[in-house]
Amino acid sequence: MLQNLNLKPWTSTPRRRYRLVDASIIDVKDGNVYEHCTIDLLDGRIHRLSKLSQGPSSGDEVLSWTQGDEVTVINLAGKFVMPGLIDCHVHLATPPGEDGLKDTMNQDPDTSLLRQPYLAHQMLRRGFTTVRDCGGAGLALKEALEEGLHPGPRLFIAGHGISQTGGHGDLRGSKDAEYQCCGGNTHGLGRIADGVDQCLHAAREEIRQGADFIKIMVSGGVVSPTDRLTNTQYSRDEIAAFTKVANMSGTYVTAHAYTPVAIQHAVHQGVRGIEHGNLLDEETAKLMQARDVFLTPTLITYQAMASQEFGNFLPPSIAAKNLQVLEAGLKSIQIADQAGVTMCYGTDLLGPLQVMQTGGFALLRQAGQSPLKILQSATINAAKMLEREDQLGRIKEGYLADLLILNANPLEKIEVLNSPERHLMAVIKDGRVLDSRWSKLAKEEVRSNIIE
Repeated sequence: MLQNLNLKPWTSTPRRRYRLVDASIIDVKDGNVYEHCTIDLLDGRIHRLSKLSQGPSSGDEVLSWTQGDEVTVINLAGKFVMPGLIDCHVHLATPPGEDGLKDTMNQDPDTSLLRQPYLAHQMLRRGFTTVRDCGGAGLALKEALEEGLHPGPRLFIAGHGISQTGGHGDLRGSKDAEYQCCGGNTHGLGRIADGVDQCLHAAREEIRQGADFIKIMVSGGVVSPTDRLTNTQYSRDEIAAFTKVANMSGTYVTAHAYTPVAIQHAVHQGVRGIEHGNLLDEETAKLMQARDVFLTPTLITYQAMASQEFGNFLPPSIAAKNLQVLEAGLKSIQIADQAGVTMCYGTDLLGPLQVMQTGGFALLRQAGQSPLKILQSATINAAKMLEREDQLGRIKEGYLADLLILNANPLEKIEVLNSPERHLMAVIKDGRVLDSRWSKLAKEEVRSNIIE
Protein backbone atom coordinates (compact mmCIF):
# COMPACT_ATOMS: atom_id res chain seq x y z
CA MET A 1 0.00 0.00 0.00
CA LEU A 2 1.30 3.44 -0.93
CA GLN A 3 1.33 6.21 1.64
CA ASN A 4 2.45 9.82 1.40
CA LEU A 5 2.43 9.61 -2.38
CA ASN A 6 4.24 12.67 -3.70
CA LEU A 7 3.09 13.92 -7.09
CA LYS A 8 6.75 14.57 -7.97
CA PRO A 9 8.69 12.12 -5.79
CA TRP A 10 12.07 13.40 -6.97
CA THR A 11 11.35 16.67 -5.12
CA SER A 12 10.84 15.04 -1.75
CA THR A 13 14.39 14.61 -0.50
CA PRO A 14 14.83 16.93 2.50
CA ARG A 15 17.88 19.15 2.53
CA ARG A 16 20.59 18.46 5.04
CA ARG A 17 21.84 21.22 7.25
CA TYR A 18 25.57 21.70 6.75
CA ARG A 19 28.17 23.50 8.83
CA LEU A 20 31.44 24.09 6.99
CA VAL A 21 34.18 24.96 9.46
CA ASP A 22 37.71 26.30 8.94
CA ALA A 23 36.81 27.55 5.47
CA SER A 24 38.84 30.09 3.50
CA ILE A 25 36.14 32.24 1.90
CA ILE A 26 36.93 34.03 -1.35
CA ASP A 27 35.04 37.33 -1.50
CA VAL A 28 34.74 38.02 -5.22
CA LYS A 29 33.62 41.59 -4.59
CA ASP A 30 36.79 42.87 -2.94
CA GLY A 31 39.24 40.06 -3.75
CA ASN A 32 39.97 39.27 -0.11
CA VAL A 33 40.28 35.79 1.37
CA TYR A 34 38.80 35.39 4.85
CA GLU A 35 40.33 32.47 6.74
CA HIS A 36 39.05 30.24 9.55
CA CYS A 37 35.39 30.91 8.80
CA THR A 38 32.26 28.90 9.50
CA ILE A 39 29.46 28.70 6.92
CA ASP A 40 26.05 27.43 8.01
CA LEU A 41 23.75 26.19 5.23
CA LEU A 42 20.04 25.88 5.92
CA ASP A 43 17.09 25.35 3.55
CA GLY A 44 19.20 25.95 0.46
CA ARG A 45 20.63 29.28 1.63
CA ILE A 46 23.66 30.63 3.44
CA HIS A 47 22.18 30.96 6.88
CA ARG A 48 25.13 32.36 8.80
CA LEU A 49 28.79 33.31 8.34
CA SER A 50 31.10 33.58 11.32
CA LYS A 51 34.70 33.26 12.46
CA LEU A 52 35.88 30.09 14.15
CA SER A 53 36.24 30.37 17.89
CA GLN A 54 39.52 28.50 17.57
CA GLY A 55 42.34 28.48 15.06
CA PRO A 56 42.80 26.07 12.17
CA SER A 57 42.78 22.34 12.83
CA SER A 58 46.08 20.73 13.67
CA GLY A 59 47.58 17.41 12.76
CA ASP A 60 47.08 15.36 9.63
CA GLU A 61 43.31 15.10 9.83
CA VAL A 62 41.79 16.62 6.70
CA LEU A 63 38.09 16.24 7.38
CA SER A 64 35.94 15.63 10.42
CA TRP A 65 32.50 14.24 9.54
CA THR A 66 29.74 14.21 12.17
CA GLN A 67 26.29 13.11 11.04
CA GLY A 68 23.45 13.89 13.41
CA ASP A 69 19.74 14.44 13.14
CA GLU A 70 20.17 18.15 12.54
CA VAL A 71 23.60 19.06 11.21
CA THR A 72 26.47 17.66 9.19
CA VAL A 73 29.74 19.27 10.27
CA ILE A 74 32.59 19.34 7.75
CA ASN A 75 36.06 20.55 8.62
CA LEU A 76 37.51 22.03 5.42
CA ALA A 77 40.94 22.48 7.00
CA GLY A 78 41.51 25.75 5.19
CA LYS A 79 40.20 24.77 1.78
CA PHE A 80 38.89 27.60 -0.39
CA VAL A 81 35.20 28.28 -0.85
CA MET A 82 33.91 30.52 -3.63
CA PRO A 83 30.50 31.16 -5.21
CA GLY A 84 29.33 28.79 -7.92
CA LEU A 85 30.32 29.83 -11.44
CA ILE A 86 27.83 31.33 -13.91
CA ASP A 87 28.15 30.77 -17.68
CA CYS A 88 26.09 33.44 -19.42
CA HIS A 89 26.05 31.98 -22.92
CA VAL A 90 25.39 28.27 -23.44
CA HIS A 91 23.35 26.15 -25.86
CA LEU A 92 22.09 23.04 -24.11
CA ALA A 93 20.07 22.04 -27.19
CA THR A 94 23.33 21.24 -29.01
CA PRO A 95 24.66 18.41 -26.82
CA PRO A 96 27.53 16.19 -27.98
CA GLY A 97 26.78 13.03 -29.91
CA GLU A 98 26.97 14.17 -33.53
CA ASP A 99 29.90 14.69 -35.89
CA GLY A 100 30.41 18.22 -37.22
CA LEU A 101 28.50 21.48 -37.12
CA LYS A 102 25.64 20.59 -39.46
CA ASP A 103 24.63 17.40 -37.66
CA THR A 104 25.09 19.03 -34.26
CA MET A 105 22.79 21.92 -35.17
CA ASN A 106 20.17 19.64 -36.73
CA GLN A 107 19.77 16.95 -34.09
CA ASP A 108 16.43 15.23 -33.84
CA PRO A 109 14.53 17.17 -31.14
CA ASP A 110 13.77 14.08 -29.05
CA THR A 111 17.37 12.90 -29.26
CA SER A 112 18.63 16.33 -28.27
CA LEU A 113 16.25 16.59 -25.31
CA LEU A 114 17.30 13.19 -23.96
CA ARG A 115 20.96 14.18 -24.21
CA GLN A 116 20.58 17.58 -22.56
CA PRO A 117 20.52 16.31 -18.94
CA TYR A 118 23.89 14.67 -19.54
CA LEU A 119 25.32 17.97 -20.79
CA ALA A 120 23.79 19.88 -17.88
CA HIS A 121 25.38 17.47 -15.40
CA GLN A 122 28.78 17.89 -17.02
CA MET A 123 28.47 21.67 -16.70
CA LEU A 124 27.66 21.27 -13.02
CA ARG A 125 30.70 19.03 -12.52
CA ARG A 126 32.89 21.80 -13.95
CA GLY A 127 31.61 24.17 -11.26
CA PHE A 128 28.84 26.00 -13.12
CA THR A 129 25.88 26.15 -10.75
CA THR A 130 23.99 28.61 -12.99
CA VAL A 131 23.88 28.93 -16.78
CA ARG A 132 22.05 31.25 -19.16
CA ASP A 133 20.91 29.49 -22.32
CA CYS A 134 20.91 31.85 -25.30
CA GLY A 135 18.82 29.73 -27.63
CA GLY A 136 17.41 26.22 -27.68
CA ALA A 137 16.71 25.07 -24.11
CA GLY A 138 13.07 24.94 -23.12
CA LEU A 139 10.89 25.14 -20.04
CA ALA A 140 10.73 21.35 -19.61
CA LEU A 141 14.48 21.10 -19.02
CA LYS A 142 14.50 24.18 -16.79
CA GLU A 143 11.81 22.69 -14.56
CA ALA A 144 13.50 19.27 -14.47
CA LEU A 145 16.71 20.87 -13.20
CA GLU A 146 14.86 23.09 -10.70
CA GLU A 147 13.00 20.11 -9.27
CA GLY A 148 16.11 17.94 -8.97
CA LEU A 149 14.91 15.35 -11.48
CA HIS A 150 18.37 15.65 -13.05
CA PRO A 151 21.50 17.14 -11.47
CA GLY A 152 22.46 20.32 -13.26
CA PRO A 153 22.88 24.08 -13.00
CA ARG A 154 20.15 26.62 -12.33
CA LEU A 155 18.90 27.52 -15.80
CA PHE A 156 17.79 30.83 -17.32
CA ILE A 157 16.40 30.49 -20.84
CA ALA A 158 15.73 32.62 -23.91
CA GLY A 159 13.69 29.92 -25.58
CA HIS A 160 14.42 30.40 -29.27
CA GLY A 161 16.84 33.06 -30.47
CA ILE A 162 14.97 35.31 -32.90
CA SER A 163 16.36 36.15 -36.33
CA GLN A 164 15.30 37.85 -39.52
CA THR A 165 15.08 35.81 -42.71
CA GLY A 166 18.62 35.21 -43.91
CA GLY A 167 20.02 36.35 -40.57
CA HIS A 168 22.28 34.61 -38.10
CA GLY A 169 19.47 32.42 -36.81
CA ASP A 170 18.43 31.23 -40.28
CA LEU A 171 20.34 28.00 -40.85
CA ARG A 172 19.03 27.31 -44.36
CA GLY A 173 21.47 27.30 -47.23
CA SER A 174 21.00 29.47 -50.29
CA LYS A 175 19.30 26.65 -52.20
CA ASP A 176 16.93 25.53 -49.46
CA ALA A 177 13.20 26.12 -49.84
CA GLU A 178 11.46 29.25 -48.67
CA TYR A 179 9.69 29.13 -45.33
CA GLN A 180 5.93 29.33 -45.35
CA CYS A 181 4.53 32.83 -44.91
CA CYS A 182 3.51 34.71 -41.81
CA GLY A 183 6.48 34.04 -39.52
CA GLY A 184 6.57 31.62 -36.63
CA ASN A 185 9.03 29.26 -38.31
CA THR A 186 11.18 27.59 -35.66
CA HIS A 187 14.05 25.13 -35.46
CA GLY A 188 16.15 23.77 -32.61
CA LEU A 189 17.81 27.01 -31.56
CA GLY A 190 16.00 29.73 -33.43
CA ARG A 191 12.84 31.35 -34.72
CA ILE A 192 12.36 33.52 -37.82
CA ALA A 193 10.43 36.79 -37.57
CA ASP A 194 10.24 39.69 -40.05
CA GLY A 195 8.49 43.03 -39.63
CA VAL A 196 7.24 44.69 -36.47
CA ASP A 197 4.12 42.54 -36.12
CA GLN A 198 6.02 39.27 -36.41
CA CYS A 199 8.68 40.52 -33.98
CA LEU A 200 6.03 41.41 -31.41
CA HIS A 201 4.40 38.01 -31.88
CA ALA A 202 7.68 36.06 -31.67
CA ALA A 203 8.79 37.83 -28.49
CA ARG A 204 5.42 37.29 -26.86
CA GLU A 205 5.47 33.62 -27.84
CA GLU A 206 8.86 33.11 -26.21
CA ILE A 207 7.68 34.82 -23.03
CA ARG A 208 4.52 32.67 -23.07
CA GLN A 209 6.65 29.54 -23.35
CA GLY A 210 8.70 30.43 -20.28
CA ALA A 211 11.58 32.55 -21.59
CA ASP A 212 13.40 34.54 -18.90
CA PHE A 213 14.73 37.05 -21.46
CA ILE A 214 14.66 37.70 -25.22
CA LYS A 215 17.60 36.90 -27.50
CA ILE A 216 17.80 38.49 -30.97
CA MET A 217 20.32 38.51 -33.82
CA VAL A 218 21.39 41.93 -35.08
CA SER A 219 24.50 41.04 -37.09
CA GLY A 220 25.94 38.22 -39.16
CA GLY A 221 27.53 35.29 -37.42
CA VAL A 222 30.09 32.53 -37.76
CA VAL A 223 27.88 29.46 -38.11
CA SER A 224 25.07 30.94 -40.24
CA PRO A 225 25.64 30.01 -43.90
CA THR A 226 24.22 32.92 -45.91
CA ASP A 227 25.16 36.13 -44.06
CA ARG A 228 28.41 38.05 -43.70
CA LEU A 229 29.80 39.07 -40.33
CA THR A 230 29.42 42.72 -41.32
CA ASN A 231 25.69 42.45 -42.02
CA THR A 232 23.46 44.62 -39.84
CA GLN A 233 20.19 42.85 -39.15
CA TYR A 234 16.76 44.03 -38.03
CA SER A 235 15.48 47.57 -38.46
CA ARG A 236 15.23 50.14 -35.69
CA ASP A 237 11.47 49.58 -35.40
CA GLU A 238 11.85 45.80 -35.25
CA ILE A 239 14.40 45.98 -32.43
CA ALA A 240 12.20 48.48 -30.61
CA ALA A 241 9.36 45.95 -30.84
CA PHE A 242 11.46 43.35 -29.02
CA THR A 243 12.52 45.74 -26.26
CA LYS A 244 8.92 46.91 -25.86
CA VAL A 245 7.70 43.37 -25.20
CA ALA A 246 10.61 42.71 -22.83
CA ASN A 247 10.02 45.90 -20.85
CA MET A 248 6.30 45.18 -20.54
CA SER A 249 7.16 41.66 -19.33
CA GLY A 250 9.69 42.83 -16.75
CA THR A 251 12.72 41.42 -18.52
CA TYR A 252 15.37 42.44 -21.07
CA VAL A 253 16.73 41.84 -24.58
CA THR A 254 20.23 40.64 -25.37
CA ALA A 255 21.62 40.74 -28.90
CA HIS A 256 24.08 38.68 -30.92
CA ALA A 257 26.33 41.33 -32.48
CA TYR A 258 29.90 41.66 -33.72
CA THR A 259 30.38 45.04 -35.43
CA PRO A 260 30.27 48.54 -33.94
CA VAL A 261 27.42 49.49 -36.30
CA ALA A 262 25.30 46.52 -35.23
CA ILE A 263 26.07 47.00 -31.53
CA GLN A 264 25.20 50.70 -31.58
CA HIS A 265 22.07 49.95 -33.60
CA ALA A 266 20.89 47.61 -30.82
CA VAL A 267 21.98 49.73 -27.85
CA HIS A 268 20.14 52.82 -29.12
CA GLN A 269 16.90 50.79 -29.14
CA GLY A 270 17.22 49.68 -25.53
CA VAL A 271 18.98 46.32 -25.81
CA ARG A 272 20.58 45.53 -22.44
CA GLY A 273 23.18 42.93 -23.38
CA ILE A 274 25.59 42.26 -26.25
CA GLU A 275 26.78 38.74 -26.99
CA HIS A 276 30.28 38.27 -28.51
CA GLY A 277 31.19 41.84 -29.58
CA ASN A 278 34.48 40.71 -31.15
CA LEU A 279 34.85 43.72 -33.47
CA LEU A 280 34.13 46.27 -30.74
CA ASP A 281 35.75 49.74 -31.03
CA GLU A 282 36.40 52.42 -28.40
CA GLU A 283 33.46 54.64 -29.32
CA THR A 284 31.02 51.73 -29.08
CA ALA A 285 32.52 50.53 -25.80
CA LYS A 286 32.04 53.99 -24.29
CA LEU A 287 28.41 53.97 -25.43
CA MET A 288 27.86 50.58 -23.79
CA GLN A 289 29.40 51.79 -20.54
CA ALA A 290 27.29 54.93 -20.52
CA ARG A 291 24.09 52.95 -21.11
CA ASP A 292 25.04 50.23 -18.59
CA VAL A 293 24.95 47.54 -21.29
CA PHE A 294 26.57 44.19 -20.48
CA LEU A 295 29.06 42.47 -22.76
CA THR A 296 29.36 38.69 -22.81
CA PRO A 297 32.47 37.72 -24.79
CA THR A 298 32.71 34.09 -25.91
CA LEU A 299 36.35 33.75 -26.90
CA ILE A 300 36.68 30.06 -26.13
CA THR A 301 34.23 28.95 -28.82
CA TYR A 302 36.34 30.48 -31.60
CA GLN A 303 39.52 28.96 -30.22
CA ALA A 304 37.85 25.57 -29.91
CA MET A 305 36.52 25.66 -33.48
CA ALA A 306 39.97 26.63 -34.76
CA SER A 307 41.84 24.05 -32.70
CA GLN A 308 43.54 21.02 -34.13
CA GLU A 309 41.43 18.78 -31.91
CA PHE A 310 38.20 20.02 -33.49
CA GLY A 311 39.63 21.08 -36.85
CA ASN A 312 36.95 19.26 -38.84
CA PHE A 313 33.99 20.63 -36.91
CA LEU A 314 33.43 23.60 -39.26
CA PRO A 315 33.14 23.48 -43.06
CA PRO A 316 35.89 25.53 -44.79
CA SER A 317 33.63 28.48 -45.72
CA ILE A 318 32.59 28.99 -42.11
CA ALA A 319 36.07 28.32 -40.71
CA ALA A 320 37.33 31.44 -42.49
CA LYS A 321 34.77 33.61 -40.67
CA ASN A 322 35.73 31.99 -37.39
CA LEU A 323 39.38 32.96 -37.77
CA GLN A 324 38.36 36.55 -38.48
CA VAL A 325 36.56 36.97 -35.15
CA LEU A 326 39.09 34.89 -33.20
CA GLU A 327 41.92 37.28 -34.08
CA ALA A 328 39.87 40.33 -33.05
CA GLY A 329 38.42 38.88 -29.86
CA LEU A 330 41.32 39.44 -27.47
CA LYS A 331 41.58 43.10 -28.49
CA SER A 332 37.86 43.64 -27.91
CA ILE A 333 38.27 42.49 -24.31
CA GLN A 334 40.97 45.08 -23.73
CA ILE A 335 38.89 47.84 -25.32
CA ALA A 336 35.83 46.96 -23.22
CA ASP A 337 37.88 46.77 -20.03
CA GLN A 338 39.49 50.16 -20.59
CA ALA A 339 36.05 51.72 -21.17
CA GLY A 340 34.66 50.20 -17.96
CA VAL A 341 32.11 47.94 -19.66
CA THR A 342 30.66 45.30 -17.33
CA MET A 343 31.62 41.90 -18.75
CA CYS A 344 30.13 38.49 -18.07
CA TYR A 345 31.66 35.07 -18.66
CA GLY A 346 30.25 33.14 -21.63
CA THR A 347 31.31 30.22 -23.80
CA ASP A 348 28.83 29.59 -26.68
CA LEU A 349 30.28 26.13 -27.30
CA LEU A 350 28.44 23.60 -29.44
CA GLY A 351 28.31 19.80 -29.45
CA PRO A 352 31.61 18.07 -28.59
CA LEU A 353 33.36 21.42 -28.09
CA GLN A 354 31.57 21.91 -24.78
CA VAL A 355 34.25 19.97 -22.92
CA MET A 356 36.29 23.20 -23.20
CA GLN A 357 33.81 25.24 -21.11
CA THR A 358 36.37 26.28 -18.50
CA GLY A 359 38.99 27.18 -21.11
CA GLY A 360 37.75 30.74 -21.38
CA PHE A 361 39.29 31.68 -18.03
CA ALA A 362 42.83 31.28 -19.36
CA LEU A 363 41.92 33.21 -22.53
CA LEU A 364 40.65 36.15 -20.49
CA ARG A 365 43.91 36.10 -18.54
CA GLN A 366 45.78 36.15 -21.85
CA ALA A 367 43.75 39.23 -22.81
CA GLY A 368 45.09 41.03 -19.74
CA GLN A 369 42.24 40.50 -17.29
CA SER A 370 43.18 40.08 -13.64
CA PRO A 371 42.07 36.89 -11.86
CA LEU A 372 39.68 38.98 -9.73
CA LYS A 373 38.01 40.58 -12.75
CA ILE A 374 37.69 37.16 -14.37
CA LEU A 375 36.06 35.72 -11.24
CA GLN A 376 33.73 38.72 -11.09
CA SER A 377 32.65 38.14 -14.70
CA ALA A 378 31.51 34.63 -13.75
CA THR A 379 29.90 35.59 -10.43
CA ILE A 380 28.74 39.07 -9.36
CA ASN A 381 28.65 40.60 -12.86
CA ALA A 382 26.69 37.67 -14.21
CA ALA A 383 24.29 37.75 -11.26
CA LYS A 384 23.65 41.44 -11.90
CA MET A 385 22.84 40.82 -15.56
CA LEU A 386 20.47 38.01 -14.54
CA GLU A 387 18.85 40.46 -12.11
CA ARG A 388 19.65 38.10 -9.24
CA GLU A 389 22.43 40.08 -7.59
CA ASP A 390 20.63 39.76 -4.24
CA GLN A 391 20.68 35.94 -4.45
CA LEU A 392 23.59 34.75 -6.57
CA GLY A 393 27.27 35.44 -7.14
CA ARG A 394 28.56 35.94 -3.57
CA ILE A 395 29.03 34.08 -0.32
CA LYS A 396 26.79 36.19 1.85
CA GLU A 397 24.11 35.56 4.46
CA GLY A 398 20.72 35.07 2.86
CA TYR A 399 22.12 34.21 -0.58
CA LEU A 400 21.45 30.89 -2.28
CA ALA A 401 23.91 28.21 -1.17
CA ASP A 402 25.76 27.72 -4.46
CA LEU A 403 29.35 27.00 -3.44
CA LEU A 404 32.53 25.47 -4.82
CA ILE A 405 35.14 23.87 -2.57
CA LEU A 406 38.65 24.15 -4.04
CA ASN A 407 42.07 22.97 -2.97
CA ALA A 408 43.76 25.99 -4.63
CA ASN A 409 43.11 29.70 -4.79
CA PRO A 410 41.96 30.95 -8.24
CA LEU A 411 42.83 34.53 -7.23
CA GLU A 412 46.47 33.45 -7.32
CA LYS A 413 46.17 31.37 -10.49
CA ILE A 414 42.89 31.52 -12.41
CA GLU A 415 43.88 28.45 -14.43
CA VAL A 416 42.98 26.19 -11.48
CA LEU A 417 39.37 26.55 -12.67
CA ASN A 418 40.37 24.93 -15.95
CA SER A 419 41.32 21.73 -14.12
CA PRO A 420 38.24 20.79 -12.08
CA GLU A 421 39.33 17.17 -11.93
CA ARG A 422 42.41 18.29 -9.95
CA HIS A 423 41.21 21.29 -7.98
CA LEU A 424 37.40 21.24 -7.64
CA MET A 425 36.65 19.12 -4.60
CA ALA A 426 32.88 19.55 -4.41
CA VAL A 427 29.96 21.43 -5.94
CA ILE A 428 27.10 22.57 -3.73
CA LYS A 429 23.94 23.93 -5.34
CA ASP A 430 20.88 25.06 -3.38
CA GLY A 431 22.54 23.67 -0.25
CA ARG A 432 22.93 20.15 -1.68
CA VAL A 433 26.22 18.42 -2.44
CA LEU A 434 25.50 17.52 -6.05
CA ASP A 435 29.02 16.54 -7.05
CA SER A 436 32.11 15.55 -5.12
CA ARG A 437 35.61 14.36 -6.00
CA TRP A 438 36.44 14.17 -2.31
CA SER A 439 36.17 10.64 -0.96
CA LYS A 440 35.26 11.91 2.51
CA LEU A 441 32.45 14.18 1.32
CA ALA A 442 29.58 12.17 -0.10
CA LYS A 443 27.47 13.35 -3.00
CA GLU A 444 23.80 13.45 -2.07
CA GLU A 445 21.47 10.97 -3.73
CA VAL A 446 17.86 11.79 -4.53
CA ARG A 447 15.39 9.41 -2.95
CA SER A 448 11.63 9.32 -3.19
CA ASN A 449 9.20 9.86 -0.35
CA ILE A 450 7.07 6.81 -1.27
CA ILE A 451 6.63 4.26 1.51
CA GLU A 452 5.43 0.80 0.51
